[in-house]
Formats: sequence, structure tokens, C-alpha cells
Amino acid sequence: MENIKKYRTIFFFKSYFDDFYQRQRTKVKDKILWIFRLIETLPIVPELYLKHIEGTDDLYEIRIQQGSDIFRVFCFFDVEQLVIIMNGFHKKTNKTPKNEIAKALKIKEEYEKDSK
Repeated sequence: MENIKKYRTIFFFKSYFDDFYQRQRTKVKDKILWIFRLIETLPIVPELYLKHIEGTDDLYEIRIQQGSDIFRVFCFFDVEQLVIIMNGFHKKTNKTPKNEIAKALKIKEEYEKDSK
């Protein structure tokens, strides 16, 4: 088996993501894991899969599409190439809801407080 170089490491903060993940269909779960592997192993991740959220300093959304369903998982980068995975949601509108961004920023704040 080939050794694949990892450019980033994914870290799940508390159970925020797991709560979202466990509610998804198998095909959605598979797609999420596939995108996580891309994020870890591609030197440059296409914006199609990982995009900075405008109006925030360092919040990103992992973009998942399975059929006509669209999902987002918030994350940010910590020291080195550690990707901190936070909450996820099923996207039903064109714009990312402000309350979901606010929730992600609150979780990020909690992470920063806990890691001191």
C-alpha cells in the first residue's frame, strides 16, 4: 500500500461535528469522509471543497454536495496544519445562515479558550 503524504491533520473538537455526522445518510457520510481525505492529502484544496467565509478572519466551510443536497461543515486552522472541525448543517438557502456562522464562531472561541 502506498504511503500518502498528509499536508494537514483533521481534529474534531468535542462532539459538535459527530452529532451532525451521525444524523446523515450513508452516502452523505461517505462523501464527507472523502472530502476530509482530500483536505488532508492535497497540497492546495480547491475552493469547491474548502472556502474561506467572507467577513470572518479565519473561518472556513467544507462544502459537501450529495445529489441535490448541500451540506456545510465549519472549520478553521490552528497551529501548523491542524484543521479544527466544528459544527455542520444541511444548507437549504443560497446564503450561509448568519446563525450558523455565529454558532461556529462561538465554538471556535470555546476551542481557543480550552486550548490555553
